[in-house]
Amino acid sequence: MPAQNTLQNANPHDHVELKNLAIVDPIDRSLSKENTYEETLVPTSFGNMLVAHKGEAKKCVILTYHDLGLNYISNFQAFFNYPEMKEIADNFSVYHLNAPGQHEDAGSLGDDYEYPTMEQLGEQVQEVLNHFNIVKYIGVGVGLGANILVRHALAYPERVECMMLINTSTTKSGWLEWGYQKRNVSHLRTSGVTQAVLDYLLWHHLGQDYTERAHDLINVYTHYFNGHVQPGNMAKLVEQYIWRSDIPMDRAGATLEMPVLNLVGIHSPHIEDTVTTNGKLVPSKTNWMKIQDAAMVLEEQPGKVVEAFRLFLQGQGYCLKIRKLSL
Repeated sequence: MPAQNTLQNANPHDHVELKNLAIVDPIDRSLSKENTYEETLVPTSFGNMLVAHKGEAKKCVILTYHDLGLNYISNFQAFFNYPEMKEIADNFSVYHLNAPGQHEDAGSLGDDYEYPTMEQLGEQVQEVLNHFNIVKYIGVGVGLGANILVRHALAYPERVECMMLINTSTTKSGWLEWGYQKRNVSHLRTSGVTQAVLDYLLWHHLGQDYTERAHDLINVYTHYFNGHVQPGNMAKLVEQYIWRSDIPMDRAGATLEMPVLNLVGIHSPHIEDTVTTNGKLVPSKTNWMKIQDAAMVLEEQPGKVVEAFRLFLQGQGYCLKIRKLSL
């Protein structure tokens, strides 16, 4: 199978592009919550965190963390409903973490609530693991969520089996990002999701040319951002993200000890961030992949992501059935 050979034989420094996997046109684009998960509000030292979970306690754990402006429903529900991903997830318990105040129907956190820093959000992950008695997990993080999981994995490597990271930045924000996001914070606090905020969020997730691609996603996420986020809560999270510190790791010193599948879409505005992240990781334990025809890879190319994830997990010793694909 070409995709398997590509993954196994690629030099970690090479740019690998997944092009030839047949995909099933999946995904239910609705972001309405399905009642397939139990939701638990977990108290932590940095406020309550909503965790959606399902699966038997004895199974290995897949733990996810969402990107900016999203939550477990809007970032992961459709992907975990994709048939081949559903098949993988059935072998695991699944825990979806939601940053404070970002879950569906979240009430206002209030002006006096001090939002956790990025480092504290990483510590919050540790407290959630302890709450559910999770010994180790397989991490799946996107954007902001990937940054948080990297911080946790660096501090607590013994709790992480391996990770699939998407659109990952491990550096502090640049001046351009800082300026746009400071404007977004101001708008969110005073006027809610303005057109400027919406344009930035669509760019962040779908890339520069999003109006020329994925028209169904534009409609779905425009509706979502306009009606399903709590602007004041999102402003607090955005503010912490733009004040994030560099994650102190490099190949010559402290870095991630576990295997990492590092993904980015070819249309993503975060390609250079993922390349920089890749340069900080151990080459023999890292695969960097650029996925064709996508920016929001879980939505636009779920079949390619699932196949890469399946092969990655097989490389870690998980015996997962591989369906015969039509190439």
